[in-house]
Amino acid sequence: MSKAAAEGPTSARIEVQGVLMVALFGSEDRLLKTLESTYPEVDVHARGNTIVLEGKPTQVAAAKQLVEEMVELIQAGQQLLPQDFTRSARMIEDGAARPADVLSQSIISSRGKTIRPKTLGQKTYVDAIDNNTIVFGIGPAGTGKTYLAMAKAVQALQRKEISRIILTRPAVEAGEKLGFLPGTLNDKIDPYLRPLFDALHDMLDPESIPKLMTSGTIEVAPLAYMRGRTLNDAFIILDEAQNTTPEQMKMFLTRLGFNSKMIVTGDVTQIDLPNGTSGLKLATEVLSEVEDMHFSILTSEDVVRHTLVAKIVDAYSKHDDAKLAKKAANNEAAQNRIAKKASEK
Repeated sequence: MSKAAAEGPTSARIEVQGVLMVALFGSEDRLLKTLESTYPEVDVHARGNTIVLEGKPTQVAAAKQLVEEMVELIQAGQQLLPQDFTRSARMIEDGAARPADVLSQSIISSRGKTIRPKTLGQKTYVDAIDNNTIVFGIGPAGTGKTYLAMAKAVQALQRKEISRIILTRPAVEAGEKLGFLPGTLNDKIDPYLRPLFDALHDMLDPESIPKLMTSGTIEVAPLAYMRGRTLNDAFIILDEAQNTTPEQMKMFLTRLGFNSKMIVTGDVTQIDLPNGTSGLKLATEVLSEVEDMHFSILTSEDVVRHTLVAKIVDAYSKHDDAKLAKKAANNEAAQNRIAKKASEK
C-alpha cells in the first residue's frame, strides 16, 4: 500500500450496547460536540446505537478508543462531563494508562457525589497513599492534593482502619501576624483552616461534623498544636506545607505514631515565608531516599479546576523558569569576571 493510501481517510463503526446515547453524548449533544472539537479531523455520525467515525486514520483510531473508554465508564456507573472527554483524550495520546482504569477508581461517595481521581497523576498520588506511610503531594493550586488526601482520610475512618482524622496547617501566612488580626484566637485562626472544613462538608453529612469534632474523631488545628504529641491510630494531613520552616516540618513528621498515616501537601512555588528556607522544599532533598515515604509531583496536567487555571499555572512556571535561567546566567558571568580578574593579577 502506498504512503498516500495509508494516510487517506478511513472509517470506524461502533455499536454501543447497554448504554443510553444521551448518557454518552449528553443533553443537546454537549459531549458529542466535545468529542468533535477534541478530534477536529474526524466526522462523527450517530444514528440509533451506531456511531460511525470518518477521517484521518490516527485520529479515527484515537476517537474510537475514547468512545469505547467512555462507554466503559458509563457501564461502571459514572456520569460523564466534558472534562472527562478532554482528560481521557490526553491519556490516550500519552499512552500511559487506560482512562477507564484511571477514572473509575472511586474513593468515597457522599450525598450522590463520587470523589475519584480525575487524572493519571492524581491516580498515582492516591495509589501512593495506599502503599506508603508518609506521602508528600506537591503541585500547583487546583490539582486536588488536599481534597484527595481528605477523601482518603474519610475512607480510612469509614473502614475503621484508623480512629481519628487530624487536619493541620501553618496558621500564619504572607507575613501576617495573628496579633494584628481582629477578633479572638479562634476568629484569627479559623480563616486559615476554613478550606479544610469546606472539604469535610463535601465528604460527610454536615450535621455529623460537629459531633465528630466534639468527640475528637476529627481534629482541625494549627500546626503549632501538634508539638509534643504522639499521634497514634490517626490519619494526619498537613496542608500548605510550603509555609513551614525546616524545624516545624521536622517537628510534624516526628509526631508519627503507630498505625498512623501522614500526608503532606503544598506548592513550592507559593512560599509565603518572609525569609528562610521552606520546610517542604528541604524535605524533598533530605528525605527522598527514605523508605515508606513517597513524593508525588502533580503538574498543570492534573489541574481539575477551570481550564484557565492550568494555563495560569503554566504561564507562571514559564516566567519563573526564565527568571531562574537569567539569574544562573548572571551568576556565571559574575564568576567568569572574578576568575578573569584573579588570573590577571
